[in-house]
Amino acid sequence: MTVSMTPEELAESILCGDRRALAKGITLVESTSPSHREQASQLLELIMPHTGNSIRLGISGVPGVGKSTFIESFGNYVIGQGHRVAVLAVDPTSAISGGSILGDKTRMETLSRNPNAYIRPSPAGKTLGGVTRRTRETLLLCEAAGFDIIFVETVGVGQSETAVAEMTDMFLLMLLPGGGDELQGIKRGIMELADLVLVNKSDGDQQAAANRTVADYGMALHLLHPRSRHWQARVQALSALKNQGVDEVWQTVEEFREALTQAGEIEARRSAQSRAWMWSETADTLLAELKESDVVKSLVAGLEKEVTQGRIPPAIAARTLIDAFRK
Repeated sequence: MTVSMTPEELAESILCGDRRALAKGITLVESTSPSHREQASQLLELIMPHTGNSIRLGISGVPGVGKSTFIESFGNYVIGQGHRVAVLAVDPTSAISGGSILGDKTRMETLSRNPNAYIRPSPAGKTLGGVTRRTRETLLLCEAAGFDIIFVETVGVGQSETAVAEMTDMFLLMLLPGGGDELQGIKRGIMELADLVLVNKSDGDQQAAANRTVADYGMALHLLHPRSRHWQARVQALSALKNQGVDEVWQTVEEFREALTQAGEIEARRSAQSRAWMWSETADTLLAELKESDVVKSLVAGLEKEVTQGRIPPAIAARTLIDAFRK
């Protein structure tokens, strides 16, 4: 990747809302090149004072629940209310080929053409939860570019949705109409993360099932420990395809932001997220340095063989690598 602009020039252009500069900036922070990491750090320092002014929404749900349809419908609605929307859509990466679908721009056709929307699909890679390592940095760049509603859409395969909850203000969980029996198939942990549960495809023949699902999950949420003492999680029905209930979702988002802002919880959540991000980045960076160490590389093959054949415990092998790295 070649970035012809200096971090200073890139930051200035991003702050002016230049979409090409934003794309370059995101490509820069996603790069694993050591020289690019240095430039990315400079860029992030320059734009930091201009971040934090958005509503950060995380969204998850099983494949086929209609996440992209909802984001497009919701995005077009809030743009009509005078907002600008960025969508960080993380696509599944094949564990075999390493390739990803990156199809969200085609699934959000009308939204992607809107000048007040920006959609950035990224491959999930090996990161759990369907959130790339650099999603947080991408989010900050979008805020600096003037986008005030930011969606982080996860893969939605149950791989630790805490990842998206730990970088957003409000977590939305999407479900399909299915009645009370479906409660058995939803992880308690995911339900406890949800600030708003949306039962999509609530129309036509599925309307009755959707109503039952809303009632069942509403009761279930009251039995769970609330994520915030200032907000009781809600369940709402909608049909994203028919634009039914989208305005009520926006109203709930506004009520959530108002309640938690007044209580000082949005600020507290973001402070806690920043601390967690610091330690996560520290761990990732140290692990990358360890793996690149020549002395560690010289030991890896032998230790992996010993562990694989059951001659030494993995914990001992790990300690050997760490001790060698420290020396």
